[in-house]
Amino acid sequence: MFEVGVIEEAGAAEVALDPMRARLLALLAEPHSATSLAVLVDLPRQKVNYHLKTLEAHGLVELVEERRKGNMTERVLRATAASFVISPVALAAVQPDPARSPDRLSARWLLALAARLVKETGQLITGAAKAGKPVATFALDGTVRFASAADRAAFAQELTAAVAALVSRYHDENAPGGRDHRVIVAIHPSLKNNAEQPSTPTIESEES
Repeated sequence: MFEVGVIEEAGAAEVALDPMRARLLALLAEPHSATSLAVLVDLPRQKVNYHLKTLEAHGLVELVEERRKGNMTERVLRATAASFVISPVALAAVQPDPARSPDRLSARWLLALAARLVKETGQLITGAAKAGKPVATFALDGTVRFASAADRAAFAQELTAAVAALVSRYHDENAPGGRDHRVIVAIHPSLKNNAEQPSTPTIESEES
């Protein structure tokens, strides 16, 4: 089971957004049979089994084992990931395009960038899984408290200059075998109810 699964197919997104199937997916973070799930969600086993077959058909759940019970075979399933994110690829006709209206001060442009990040990272994960290869990633996540809007603007200017200097130093347009990497830096107000947000920047690197 993956920690995060990426839903890229429109049909799978529709299935996952159904309230009952979403509830079943959450319960299937641990292996369950249709019988045990039926008790938890207060539905007939046949109805739960229908939902499970639909989820399995879209690759959202997988078979863990089969158990013989008398003349019956009980199938035990679990979700293919502990949590899921729906990629903009699933809504290809209306997915946002950051190139359409680039504005570093626009929250909606930031959202478009984030959507593209989900889309491209999801496609990298899917492709790497099929090829049996890792994806090397790097991320920074932290909180900074500004005393004033002027300080925030000054921070943004210095950060822009620092990133531009790094890109200028390491970017090699003609490097043989080189590979382009997307660089995204974002600043936005923290949500007031986010008690788990780190107080200092953390560095996360993934090889998966």
